Amino acid sequence: MTEKFLEKSYGLESVEETLDHYNRWAASYDAEIAENNYATPGRIADALWSVLPDVSTPVLDFGCGTGLAGIALRRVGYEIVDGVDPSTEMLGVALTKGAHRHLEQIDPKAKQPFKPGQYRAIVACGVLGTGAAPPSAFGTLMHCLKRGDKLAFSLNDHALADPAYMGAMNEWLDCGAARLLFSEYGDHLPGLNLKASVYVIEKA
Repeated sequence: MTEKFLEKSYGLESVEETLDHYNRWAASYDAEIAENNYATPGRIADALWSVLPDVSTPVLDFGCGTGLAGIALRRVGYEIVDGVDPSTEMLGVALTKGAHRHLEQIDPKAKQPFKPGQYRAIVACGVLGTGAAPPSAFGTLMHCLKRGDKLAFSLNDHALADPAYMGAMNEWLDCGAARLLFSEYGDHLPGLNLKASVYVIEKA
């Protein structure tokens, strides 16, 4: 019987524990996610395209995992999609899909993983949340954008229940450093009865 990883994902506490979890999960990730009707990659891609419908826009798929968000981004029309992830095993699976122009391993503790202006949009699909990236990662990603660039991301029910995640976004919105362009609550993993909000914000 194949080991199940999905429900264990929300209790991970350290960077090392999280990385080990996703490396071990990589081979069976797509199958287990599909069993639970993972909806968020398509929702985020559609949301970003609704405010930035430009095929030539360079998009970074941050925490790309096995490449499901990359496939969704290509489906809606984006032609330049790069992916980064800390898990070598996840990146190995993503490579077989051919959705990304470049794939690169990143240090999850890096304060600025790339220079501002490299991408007009960053996608963080299922990345910000308990058992994954901490609330501080929101600011890290925002600092990698220039004025007018977009961040498209999701917060599932677990993240929404933690005020630190909404607080990280509202710190930018409340002072006018960013503008909310899109917000929608809907399906995330229907098989687990788990929902998520999808957001697109623009750096001001």
